[in-house]
Amino acid sequence: MYSFLLVTSTPASGAADADCDALIEELLASGCRPLGRCDIPQLVREATALAPEMLICAMPAVEDALLEALARLKEVAPVPVLVITDDHRSETLMRALDAGVHGWAAGWQWQADAQARAKQSIHLAAKLRLTHARFTREAATRALLADALSRLDERKWVERAKGVLMAARQISEDDAFRLLRGASMHTNLRVGDVSRSVIEAAQLADAVNRAGQLRMLSQRIVRLLAQCAAGVEQRRSRALLEESQRRVQDNLERLQAMPFLPASTPTSAVAPEKAQVAAAWAGLQPLLTGAPKPATLLAADAQAETLLTSAERLTAAIEAAGGRQGVHIVNVSGRQRMLVQRLAKDALLDALLDDPAARERVILSTQEFGQALDLLDRAPLTSAEIRETLGQARAEWQRMLHALRDPRSKSGGQALARGSETLLALFERLTEMYERSLQVIMGG
Repeated sequence: MYSFLLVTSTPASGAADADCDALIEELLASGCRPLGRCDIPQLVREATALAPEMLICAMPAVEDALLEALARLKEVAPVPVLVITDDHRSETLMRALDAGVHGWAAGWQWQADAQARAKQSIHLAAKLRLTHARFTREAATRALLADALSRLDERKWVERAKGVLMAARQISEDDAFRLLRGASMHTNLRVGDVSRSVIEAAQLADAVNRAGQLRMLSQRIVRLLAQCAAGVEQRRSRALLEESQRRVQDNLERLQAMPFLPASTPTSAVAPEKAQVAAAWAGLQPLLTGAPKPATLLAADAQAETLLTSAERLTAAIEAAGGRQGVHIVNVSGRQRMLVQRLAKDALLDALLDDPAARERVILSTQEFGQALDLLDRAPLTSAEIRETLGQARAEWQRMLHALRDPRSKSGGQALARGSETLLALFERLTEMYERSLQVIMGG
């Protein structure tokens, strides 16, 4: 009938060996095949290793340890469970059901005579079949429930993905679903799986964008401090400085809570970088109060470099952990925001402090920005809106290069301040366009 593993108490508190031997004989007579015998501490290990078709627990009184072991087994390797006992407690029976028991033969007489044993064995085969039937029905019910929950979960993913596509592409709900269905047919995946991929891609692109903003803000903050020190648009510079600090804090909080990586990616992949960014920001904040002096500016710039390095690592870690090639263009565009802030910051620091290191960084940032701008021009990920905005950015970049020729004059300082903010706004728009582009969202 069934292969079985027999579970018993220790001889001191359970059935005697002779009683168990007699029970095994009755099971053999019913057509069952024994795989072995164990006590409660070995139950989970033995049942998992032997994979019996039936677990038979035989003991005069049901112990708490047995119910705890059965509950663990139910989670890792469900199996039909029949308990043979003379335990009549209703409370124990209810706990046994919760633990995964399917059959209950109460009133078993361990010291019964031959005639009583014969009467008990008449019902044993029926108990075995009933136990197995209950387990089979329970398994079918679990499967139906799992399928229903899966369909509900899939529907939620589809609705969320449609919302992402509608917002990103300014299309109707029907058009968004047609995109998902078309991608499903093209990739031979379920619509729910495609929808989940869309959500993960959108979250990942958002995370790369936000981490990239931290790079930019590290440089913008010191640029605004330098503008205050140089007397360049002081009131506006101070307001933008406060706004930048709020943005850093908001992005840190959002990145800390954001489930932007695929479920298979361990959180340890980015956790150290997030912690280092938070620590670097904590070190920079005290340097941003009061009137900026040369020593304060240098200290703030050094700490901002630490924040920049940490944010670069975090952005790269998020992009690598997400494993989606299309997100790289979001990173490149977002990095342009940082480079233009770094460029203006170093030009102002050189003008204020006659700093050779800042002067050298101006040259490097100028080269990097120009190379990345050419890369974005050549990138296949484009649209009419992106091309137009790139053209505006290139024209503004030429004006920025002109302002760099004379950062020490009042007009030059103002041109740097305004040009860096204009280019920042353009690349904020571009990065958002790349982030919501169909190739990034659908292609990953």
